[in-house]
Amino acid sequence: MSTTLSTPAPSAAAPEVPLWRPALTIFVVLSLVTGLAYPLVVTGLAQTLFPHEANGSLVLKDGKPVGSMLIGQTFADPGHFWSRPSATGPMPYNAANSSGSNLAPTAPALSDAVKGRIEALRAADPGNTAPVPVDLVTTSASGLDPHISRAAADYQVTRVARARGLPVERVKALVEQHTEGRWLGFIGEARVNVLALNLALDASH
Repeated sequence: MSTTLSTPAPSAAAPEVPLWRPALTIFVVLSLVTGLAYPLVVTGLAQTLFPHEANGSLVLKDGKPVGSMLIGQTFADPGHFWSRPSATGPMPYNAANSSGSNLAPTAPALSDAVKGRIEALRAADPGNTAPVPVDLVTTSASGLDPHISRAAADYQVTRVARARGLPVERVKALVEQHTEGRWLGFIGEARVNVLALNLALDASH
């Protein structure tokens, strides 16, 4: 008996997938997830759980924003507490150009700037012979600090009280009320938000 082997018919070739299609699919999926879904979810959670912080920690006075709790600003009159100096350009406390002075400790320009700030503080409060706190005469790395140290606030109490015609003890009490302690009780140092303190002064005077 003879056996005949049959040859299977050739199958139709699978259609070729263009090389660009997987790349395009991944691009579209990732764009939707990371460029649309993720920002919407994060923004929604922030606006629901932390609306004040998510909107810049703005401070309102009479319904209008007067600053942010996160960014310092200039106060020059003797009846307000002064902020830490800022080296940002083209103007101080420019949040779009956060920077320090980048001057070396031995730079003559830094020494001259510090001397000028000390002289301005002494001129504004001639009877104050206490040591000038360092954060009142030096800029920070960011140039945006909204806080000063408790020592820097205490140094300015007599000048502010005299300029406003207020009892020193009343101004000291406001400083105490607006002093923020160390985070978790041991991280960082006690500090005072200058904008919040000055707004409290304005409201009490």
